[in-house]
Amino acid sequence: MSANIHSAEPATAFLESVHCAQLPGLRVIQFRGADALGFLHGQLTQDVQGLTPDSARLAAYCSAKGRMLASLVMWRVQLDEGAAVRALVDASVADSFVKRLRMFVLRAKVIIEDLDLHVSGIWADTDASRDALDAWSGGLPAEAWQITAGSRGVWIAAPRGTTAPAGRWWHVSTDFQALPLDCEADEQAWRQQDVLAGLPWVTQPLQDLVMPLVANFDLIGGVSFTKGCYPGQEVVARTHYLGKQKRRTLLGHVGPDTLCAQDMIGTDVYQAQSSGEPLGRIINAAAGAAGAYLLFEAPVAVALEADLRLGAPDGPELAVQPLPYSVVAESR
Repeated sequence: MSANIHSAEPATAFLESVHCAQLPGLRVIQFRGADALGFLHGQLTQDVQGLTPDSARLAAYCSAKGRMLASLVMWRVQLDEGAAVRALVDASVADSFVKRLRMFVLRAKVIIEDLDLHVSGIWADTDASRDALDAWSGGLPAEAWQITAGSRGVWIAAPRGTTAPAGRWWHVSTDFQALPLDCEADEQAWRQQDVLAGLPWVTQPLQDLVMPLVANFDLIGGVSFTKGCYPGQEVVARTHYLGKQKRRTLLGHVGPDTLCAQDMIGTDVYQAQSSGEPLGRIINAAAGAAGAYLLFEAPVAVALEADLRLGAPDGPELAVQPLPYSVVAESR
């Protein structure tokens, strides 16, 4: 559905082919205090100290075994008391993520809090509608992970897939009704664009199961190999430098009426007619009219040649699709 633009301001004339979805599945967590940046820098796979006000970054929070407990899209903000970090986290893992991090604060001057902010996903189908939205907002960030903050909220440019619209953005504000858009699109439509962009999110069914390199975080800017220690760092770094990352996350598609997208997460992937163990598992899924798009982890060399099935060796066919970035199995 095209978004209707309220006529309260002259600059908010009707924008064709702009869509907005409220994203209650994402929460905003804030880290503030004199030690906030240093504390978070030592907990995540990303270089938090190097965050600049005009860019967001992807990061993972891992267990000591190097398996992801949460994934974050984070950015830096300036408060009266000093620099702070805010992060988008999947709502299903937000509480456990905050609880676990608070255990390690100890005497550090860090306050971790769940902010009452609204998150929306906004995308434009055409260059003309993107330009109209750009004019209303006062300037949209153009490239993925760039950020623009102002009186109309924070805009973070999201990565796009091979069938991407003209642009898409996370929008974070105190009041989503301040947007000139009717946010009537389904959250699944936004989630599907994340899947097509090859952007995995850690949700509750996937906690403590998948390593950052298996989820392609090193390929999409979610891991720094120069920042120093964090939980699980030795495991992640060893795998990277040994060059033995044979399992990666791939994009797949299944036909309509297969399963509820939410129920697919964690579902095993098999080779057709095999009697052995599962080949991989579903990481993220989002349904649409033409079926569901899936991110699934598996051995790349095998999965690209196999007849893949969802849930059982005789289950629905899972067709591999191209990702917007290159995925190569390392074997050296």
